[in-house]
Amino acid sequence: MYLHLRKYGFLFTISFLSFMGLAQENDGVTFEMKVSKEKLGVNERLRVDFTMNKDGDNFTPPDFKGFRVLMGPSQYISNSWINGKRSFSKTYTYTLAPTAQGKFTINQSTVVIGGKTYKSLPVTIEVTSAVDKPNGEKTVDDIADENLHLVAEVSKTNPYLNEAVTVVYKLYVSPAISVSQFNPVDNPKYNNFWSQDIPVTKYNTQNSTYKGKQYRSIVLKRVVLYPQKSGKLEIEPLSLDVTLEVPTNKRDFFGGRIYTQTNKVVSAGRRTLNVKALPTEGKPANFGGAVGNFEFNVTTSKAKLNASESLQAKVEVSGKGNLKLFQLPELNLPGSLEVYDPEFKENVRTTLSGMQGKVSNSYTVVPSFKGKYPIPSIDFSYFNPSTKKYVRLTSDEIMVNVIEGPSNNTSNSTIVSNNKQMVITTGDQFNFIKLNPNLTAIGLDHFLGSTRFYLWLLLPLLLIPLAILFRKKREAIAGDVVGNRIKRANKLARKYLSNAKKALGNKDAFYVALEKALHNYLKAKLKIETSEFSKDKITELLEEKQVDDTTKDAFIGLLKNCEMARYSPFSDVQMKQDYNKASEVISYLDKQL
Repeated sequence: MYLHLRKYGFLFTISFLSFMGLAQENDGVTFEMKVSKEKLGVNERLRVDFTMNKDGDNFTPPDFKGFRVLMGPSQYISNSWINGKRSFSKTYTYTLAPTAQGKFTINQSTVVIGGKTYKSLPVTIEVTSAVDKPNGEKTVDDIADENLHLVAEVSKTNPYLNEAVTVVYKLYVSPAISVSQFNPVDNPKYNNFWSQDIPVTKYNTQNSTYKGKQYRSIVLKRVVLYPQKSGKLEIEPLSLDVTLEVPTNKRDFFGGRIYTQTNKVVSAGRRTLNVKALPTEGKPANFGGAVGNFEFNVTTSKAKLNASESLQAKVEVSGKGNLKLFQLPELNLPGSLEVYDPEFKENVRTTLSGMQGKVSNSYTVVPSFKGKYPIPSIDFSYFNPSTKKYVRLTSDEIMVNVIEGPSNNTSNSTIVSNNKQMVITTGDQFNFIKLNPNLTAIGLDHFLGSTRFYLWLLLPLLLIPLAILFRKKREAIAGDVVGNRIKRANKLARKYLSNAKKALGNKDAFYVALEKALHNYLKAKLKIETSEFSKDKITELLEEKQVDDTTKDAFIGLLKNCEMARYSPFSDVQMKQDYNKASEVISYLDKQL
């Protein structure tokens, strides 16, 4: 009977404890211990979090045997409402360092929540020998290398000789870091290339993908290259010194991640182009090196004219390709036409796809004799890299009809080859010379002894008093050293402020001119030299002159903007605002000084 009672009592106890455990589990309270890793090197750090979903008291940590507490406990509380439901979390965090190798157990911790005591489960940690990278933590350079990339994007890696290649330099920045400024360290020299920069007026940020990951990208530099040599040609890298903010594993009092500022030099790396030589098969004899897709025309401004009148014969090539890198074919005109050296005209713009537009030679042609003169057709050849074939274009023959003029009689003229003409030996070459001069006598109206003569004689005597007054005035002005210096400084200030207005849109030139204007204005108003010039000195002098804080701070702010502009990109809107602000500040200072 007694054994039966003990048996039933034991079963009752187990049932009661199970019921109590189920009740604690079902009351919605959780309290647990989490570790950053269960196996680490002796030189690594271990993070231990004790987390509860309801606020508790009397938290008791374990003894952390085998570890040394480096930091903690740090307490973090999260409290939020989502769809009318409250979400609460409270965490105690410790950072530990192992004291030896081996296996160590972090025992349970306790906390009192709602009058009940809750315990966490123990965790066993294995400590091994030292590892190369403690905690697998990445250094600042590691993070920068993974999240910052400068890339040279090349449109073609296997172009033909004289075919356009576009290189766009992009800076890819991961959302995990932020870039505050960047400065070029080493600009590439494009040896064996004809190059044309396409200026980047604004740094626009775009969402991009790089190696399958999301980045923000900025286009820093764009250049169009035309290789001038076949074979393997290297494009030197562009290097930047970038100032960036990198996240650390440290957190502030509110649990936010702490960032650190660092500098990193990134390079786009060398790129190699395998430039193909132009094929020899089908190459025209008159090929002049044109590569692209072109149209060719020969035109004249007149079809009919008289002798000694002039016309313009134009040889023009238009289209897309290396328009600046080949010679236009020359006209072959009859010797009886006088031809002047051609005037070269160029209307070419360079875009990311290369040069496009037109180039032309304009010949001035003057016929000397009556008759009809043909302008023979000429050829122009180019290589089209798209079709990989040569194209030969031929102009139409043009007939020039000289209606009126002397006849081309070889007995009365001498014709010189190479388009040079002619000495015409007719009898009326000099009819245009006037032989009657129509001269008239001077008469008796002589200057000597006249009234005008005596007035000019006495004029120097009348000017002597004026010269004396003018000299005294100049000496007085020259003696006013301070006044002269102020006038010069005011003049320079107006000059440089005007230069700043003209340079709006050009960041470097604008802020250099603005800073000079501010310097010279202060030299004029406060009588200070450049050697005394500093923001602290300016602040002190403006306070002595009882300038109000708003005007003083605005002036100092402009000087700071001039300094920052050397290292950071500034927009056109910012430059316009700084210019207007400078005008207002100088106006306010004039009133107060």
